[in-house]
Amino acid sequence: MSAQAPTDPRRALPSVDRLMAHPVADRLSGLYGRDAVVATAKDVLEATRRQLAAEPLPMDEEATWESRLVEQVGKRLDRRLGSRLHPVLNATGIFLHTNLGRAPLPADSVDELALLAPGYCDLEIDLVSGERGDRNRRAESLLRALTGAEAALVVNNNAAALLLVLSALADQREVIISRGELVEIGGSFRIPEILAAAGARLIEVGTTNRTRLADYSRALSEATAVLLKVEPSNFQLTGFVASVGPGAMASLAHRHGAIAVVDQGSGLLRPNGAPQLSGYSSVRELLAQDVDLVCGSADKLLGGPQAGLLIGDRELIDCCHRHPVYRALRPGRLTLVALESVLRRHLRDERMPLDRLWPDAAAHRRRVLAVASRLGAGVVSGDAFVGGGSAPEQAIPGEVLALPGRQDLARELRLGRPPIVGYLKRDQVILDLRTVPEDRDGELIDVVLAAQARLAEAE
Repeated sequence: MSAQAPTDPRRALPSVDRLMAHPVADRLSGLYGRDAVVATAKDVLEATRRQLAAEPLPMDEEATWESRLVEQVGKRLDRRLGSRLHPVLNATGIFLHTNLGRAPLPADSVDELALLAPGYCDLEIDLVSGERGDRNRRAESLLRALTGAEAALVVNNNAAALLLVLSALADQREVIISRGELVEIGGSFRIPEILAAAGARLIEVGTTNRTRLADYSRALSEATAVLLKVEPSNFQLTGFVASVGPGAMASLAHRHGAIAVVDQGSGLLRPNGAPQLSGYSSVRELLAQDVDLVCGSADKLLGGPQAGLLIGDRELIDCCHRHPVYRALRPGRLTLVALESVLRRHLRDERMPLDRLWPDAAAHRRRVLAVASRLGAGVVSGDAFVGGGSAPEQAIPGEVLALPGRQDLARELRLGRPPIVGYLKRDQVILDLRTVPEDRDGELIDVVLAAQARLAEAE
């Protein structure tokens, strides 16, 4: 009696309908749409049939095939269309973490977004007269109240604010800046390139480490439009250094009919007493030194959504507001809703999420010890940072969790639900709770325990 021929493994492949009935396929349909998932499932099945015809890989259980194939469908769709954003627990101790979206919004600001996002709002209409209004008016009023400025304008980000100023006020004219302030900001954007894009002519003065008022004075000419000072928010110069203060620069500019502009960057509207921020010039302080215009970010120390702030002289702000480039740089309603809510919170002097970096020491220690006891973790000294190009190298000492483990544990935590992002130090995974909302401690504990269990099973 002849031996029975082996079963063709392609017979074990599930149909498209069976794949689409898998729970993962249903989730993928919610992300990418059913048509895209069906088309990708057909492609994956066809590719698998070709592979099995060339090199049989027997699989006994159809359910096993389904799980494997639907995983491939998900990976293909992810590569082609991208996965959705995930909420992440930031345990790095870096509050303004650019890779994680910078400043988290306060809960009440999120509630206002949820209230106004689904429908319409009076963004650019005067409800009394029925006439068209100005979308900038609410944010401007709040920024004026917080800084004492004559006027303010909101754009997409800080680079946009600087671009608008230079386009409106320095096109084909000279902008004087210290060589020590020709910085590169995030995403490889450099100050000289922004000036060039705006049509301004860059005049460099001084040296990398030392610039004096006389350097600015010698460079002034009839073609000078702006004296620009860029706050070094993402680096420090130490040692044999000298720079010109905003007030002295503004006084010189005004004596020669030029405009004094400070690219502050951080978005700090009023002085902050935290030791790591006490050296920062706030917008209010800069304007008090007769600076004409200050550019800043709303998503840094202000704690709002990504936006750029242009604050200062009314006539100059109006000129920027009328410039055609403003139309391309103005923010949408969701940004303005979130910004207005955050500004009102500042006006009420309420705590912001950033304040979590400076918790009550005794309460924070109790919190860290409680989480450590659940996880079998150690408690060690660790530094937090403001981050986001603010207060570079200004460490905030405190206590953090230390978990035994290296890349494998860090990776498992990043793949958790929700993902947890910490950092590695001396063969330990460090989790800093100062950048984790306290009401999320339970989730953090569950994700860490699950990750540890998966690694133990794999050993």
